[in-house]
Amino acid sequence: MNTGDIGYDLAALLEVILLSMQVSGIALLISALIGIPLGAVMGLTRFWGRRLLVVIVYTGMGLPPVVVGLFVYLMLSRSGPLGALNWPWLPALFTPAAMIVAQIIIATPLVAGFTMAAVMGVNPELRQQIEALGATPFQRTLTILTEARMGVIVAIVAGFGGIISEVGAVMLVGGNIDHKTRVLTTAIVLETRKGDFSLAIALGVVLLMLAFISNLFMMQLQGDLQ
Repeated sequence: MNTGDIGYDLAALLEVILLSMQVSGIALLISALIGIPLGAVMGLTRFWGRRLLVVIVYTGMGLPPVVVGLFVYLMLSRSGPLGALNWPWLPALFTPAAMIVAQIIIATPLVAGFTMAAVMGVNPELRQQIEALGATPFQRTLTILTEARMGVIVAIVAGFGGIISEVGAVMLVGGNIDHKTRVLTTAIVLETRKGDFSLAIALGVVLLMLAFISNLFMMQLQGDLQ
């Protein structure tokens, strides 16, 4: 193999890694912006329909990713209810945007469920003290989230773990298109099917390293907040 081949291989690998981190990173950010407030509301307040919402979140935490991919595929396909509308701002199938949508649906219940558990684990006396001091609902929520920050970080880690290693949904809605929607997990599946197990293993090691580094960063952040 000449140096040109090596350079191309490294460039292709870097492209796959960057797209993996871009898709999962954006999906995790949006999931956190939705899931953390949702989990806090479910953990702090009682409202009509809360039990149903909690059941939906718990169901979403165990939802098979391939089912999510099928749902997004059917919704965004040309014959689907959203795809038929032809709205220009809707994500199209076989694009990174469609992959992000699928990963948001996977990660949001995880972030919301673990955040709710963390908030409900805060000492009830603290809530009473905050209310006695006349704090607004926003101030109360922010204070309790700060107290439950370790659990919130766990919620983010769980959400990231649920999407960085996911393959079924991104394969369905992304199509594993070279230089467009190929990420680490789908590349591993492709190389395994081709019989190139050494490359598949190498990609798996890269994926594990990315997950390890991300979790190490979260643990470091957790330690800094203690």
